[in-house]
Amino acid sequence: MNGDPEYAQEFVEVDGGRLGLQVYPEPTGVTDAPVAVIWPAMGVRARYYRPFAAELRAAGLAVVVADLRGTGASTPTPSRADRYGYPELADDVGAVLAALKPRLDGRTRLLVGHSLGGQAALLHLALHGGDEVDGLALIAVGIPYWRNYPGRRGLGVLPYTQGIAATTALLGVWPGWGFGGRQARGVIRDWAYTARTGRFPRLNGTDTEAAVRAVRTPVLAVSVDDDQFTPHETVDNLCGKLVTAPVTRERYTVAQAGAPLDHFTWVRAGAPLARRVAEFASDLPPR
Repeated sequence: MNGDPEYAQEFVEVDGGRLGLQVYPEPTGVTDAPVAVIWPAMGVRARYYRPFAAELRAAGLAVVVADLRGTGASTPTPSRADRYGYPELADDVGAVLAALKPRLDGRTRLLVGHSLGGQAALLHLALHGGDEVDGLALIAVGIPYWRNYPGRRGLGVLPYTQGIAATTALLGVWPGWGFGGRQARGVIRDWAYTARTGRFPRLNGTDTEAAVRAVRTPVLAVSVDDDQFTPHETVDNLCGKLVTAPVTRERYTVAQAGAPLDHFTWVRAGAPLARRVAEFASDLPPR
């Protein structure tokens, strides 16, 4: 479609359901290319990232895109019976890496997270260690703490996020009314906590804030111009928690992209950003 490469659809079994993986062909003319595993934003299907996957391949990376639990090809569709939250999303990252291990051995491994997918990738490293990952690229990933939004925007963020959380608690599931797609109650509960407090919640008895501070994996953190959900200040908040990891903090601008940008449209104007991610991967210490 639209000249973007085709992929092979694969699945990883987890917790009685399955995670969908879109595995793209190896980049042409590159042997043992670094592997980028993309984790999408809340409610965004893996297929949406096809243009960015094409740009990453053109930059010399092998690419896999995972559907977050309950989205796209991943099952089950969230219902009142589903209580999973951030701990399970973090575990899913590990399950995918384990399933891909035969293809990853000896190669540089890079997690590329967008929004919620980036939080899941970071929390996996915080809760389970980063031995199987060489680098983490966070694109439009921040803490949506209401006080960090510029101007008066935060005054709207707090009631908006907490209203979604209250509705979800009442219904037992977030139906996806105008935001985030259909989501399990635990995902919305944990997301709303970060918006209210500016902190990650304790997960399975772990002080997640302390665990994030201990992450040592190199990080490329990129905020995007005109991002309505994750403005630059929210990315700065997240980077402030990464006190041990080497962090490269950058902004992706409209001038660089040559096109309008926001929280989602950068994916379709991402050639310069893909080259920057590939450069970041090439600078990581060899495995």
